[in-house]
Amino acid sequence: MAVDPPLGSRINLFSLVTYLPEPLAGFIDNLRQELVPGCKLRAHVTLLVPRPLRDPDAANEHIRETLRHFKPFEVQLNDVDIFTMTSVVFVAITKGFEELKIMHEALNAGPASFDEPFPYHPHVTLAQQISPAQVPGVYELAHLRWAEFRHRRSFLIDRAVFVQATNLNTWIDLEEHPLGC
Repeated sequence: MAVDPPLGSRINLFSLVTYLPEPLAGFIDNLRQELVPGCKLRAHVTLLVPRPLRDPDAANEHIRETLRHFKPFEVQLNDVDIFTMTSVVFVAITKGFEELKIMHEALNAGPASFDEPFPYHPHVTLAQQISPAQVPGVYELAHLRWAEFRHRRSFLIDRAVFVQATNLNTWIDLEEHPLGC
């Protein structure tokens, strides 16, 4: 669990994520540290990309109400891949991909809406903020390590967490929302 930094370090940047369960989360967290030392993010699937909000309370209420209409569903992780435009190495999602896109479309509305720079593509990030020259080596290592993971590569999405960024490049969990409640 992240340590809550002083209130003064919170910034107007919010996101909605679902954290991965163990042992998947621990493996991904360790792999992220190996690929990008100093990475502080917990393993997750982003439901709403980071965005500034005029009224975070209204956005959070919109999120709460929207998630009541979605039942929990299974997500299956697949192979390691690359977003070449942004030099992001990630694990692709197969099963649950369309459900996540539908959920995202419903969530990215009203007080939580944001004109996102890229089309929403559900995934689990392994490495970002690396140079294009680093991508091939990071990809190869990620691919090798991911092949070593011997546990289930699927999990149930049954909740989402509304989070806020800090100027310390960390995130604070603000509220957890169950799906279908």
